[in-house]
Amino acid sequence: MTKSELIARLAVRHPQFQGADAELAVKTILDAMIKTLATGGRIEIRGFGSFCLNYRPARMGRNPKSGEKVEVPAKHVPHFKAGKELREKVDYHQS
Repeated sequence: MTKSELIARLAVRHPQFQGADAELAVKTILDAMIKTLATGGRIEIRGFGSFCLNYRPARMGRNPKSGEKVEVPAKHVPHFKAGKELREKVDYHQS
């Protein structure tokens, strides 16, 4: 599902929202999530999952095209861990 599909579903599900209202709601939520992760925070949505940052230390990588070694700097990457309810629903629908 894309951001625009999420906005469209929200607008259809809640007809009291105009398209612009649904777009603003989705944008506000995503911006708050981005700001929280960017400042090193953690996000937990009960029944859905949690978002946090994982640290990846610096390492030596390889350019796949030329084969030469390149240094990959240390970085933090977003990580999502699905909640129990989400895992159970996904597993149920896959069986």
